[in-house]
Amino acid sequence: MADRLAGEGLALQFGPFNLRIRSNLGSFASLAHQLYEPYPLPEPAAISDFHVDISAPRGLRRWLRRQACFGIDGQLPFAPYTIEHAFPALEWGINWCVATRAHHLLLLHSAAVERNGRAIVFPASPGDGKSTLCTALIHSGWRLLSDEFGIVRPEDGMLLPIPRLIPLKNQSIEVIRKFRPEAIIGPSFLETRKGTVAHVRPPVESIRRAQEPARPRWLVFPRWVAGAPFTLEAMPKSQAFLSVATNAFNYEVLDEIAFRLVTEMVRSCDAYSLVYSDLDDAVNALDKLSQASDG
Repeated sequence: MADRLAGEGLALQFGPFNLRIRSNLGSFASLAHQLYEPYPLPEPAAISDFHVDISAPRGLRRWLRRQACFGIDGQLPFAPYTIEHAFPALEWGINWCVATRAHHLLLLHSAAVERNGRAIVFPASPGDGKSTLCTALIHSGWRLLSDEFGIVRPEDGMLLPIPRLIPLKNQSIEVIRKFRPEAIIGPSFLETRKGTVAHVRPPVESIRRAQEPARPRWLVFPRWVAGAPFTLEAMPKSQAFLSVATNAFNYEVLDEIAFRLVTEMVRSCDAYSLVYSDLDDAVNALDKLSQASDG
């Protein structure tokens, strides 16, 4: 794999996007194989949406400091990272590519999971616990659509899966290790720009079903608060609309299309605010929520 990464690159399909990844870092290949191995390859004639690389800088800088640079289409949008943080740098860079270049889709800053064709969308700000909750759910019978993006297709309002690696941060890493020891979690990267980070590989079933869209059914706005009692309360539609719209990466870019899509989503979904400190409480409550709607 190291030769392929350094040469033609590794082509992967993440939901609606095809990527080609290149790297000249020998230490990168084994981790890429471990965490990316279940992802499908694009069709031979498929065009890559993004050509990205994570590589050592050229010239004298390559020898003076051990660094890694994220690049897309020959451009370097970020300052160099330490070489030890090459893998999280690549993952963050791919997120940036989607958020800044996929304006044919509405991109919500949210996690999303699915069961029986219906999805929970979790719009949230960093630190609200959506990644931890999302990881717990996909190891408890739900399918991962995405941890970072609620991707809404303008034609019909369906959510498109992009089941990429889930970056857990700081104490969340050990929380998930204890909650679901079977979860496949990569190494912990210490002292990154976002603290300690480790990546969870989604269950293979989520990756295999990455071309199956889902209908939004619930909007749940999560917030983890240490020691807080569990609450799941209905939210007014007006408040839900504002919260979804402000959590969109490209709401202003899509303008009237975004307004229509968010309006339709809020009208068709039940909306709740969720405060939790215990994962079992949260998972059980969301299971019951979906089961009650089945009845």
